[in-house]
Amino acid sequence: MAFYETVFISRQDLGDAQVKELTEMASKIIKDQGGKILKTEQWGLKNLAYKINKSRKGHYTLIESDAPGAAIIELERILRLNEDVMRYMTIRLEEATKGPSIMMGGDKYRNDNKDDNTKEEAA
Repeated sequence: MAFYETVFISRQDLGDAQVKELTEMASKIIKDQGGKILKTEQWGLKNLAYKINKSRKGHYTLIESDAPGAAIIELERILRLNEDVMRYMTIRLEEATKGPSIMMGGDKYRNDNKDDNTKEEAA
């Protein structure tokens, strides 16, 4: 099995409970296909870079999983058919990430990495 990171944007008029329902539905699809969920993050209601379906905002959700390819194909098929999901994207990861994503950790995570890189370059 491989590591995957799926981010989807759901409609802005959904409530927090409905967004959690969507997340649970996506997690269940992955688990039913033999995968496991490593991390789930709700990034909240954020502005979009451009209008999608006349909306300026959307609820962002991240799911990181260790799953077979068939599970991801099924997840994307369900997300494509769901009217509450505006966009989705899945990428394959080389290894599972540690800690919260940059969206959750803010600049702290990014600054820690910059400090490490500058020390290596100076050496």
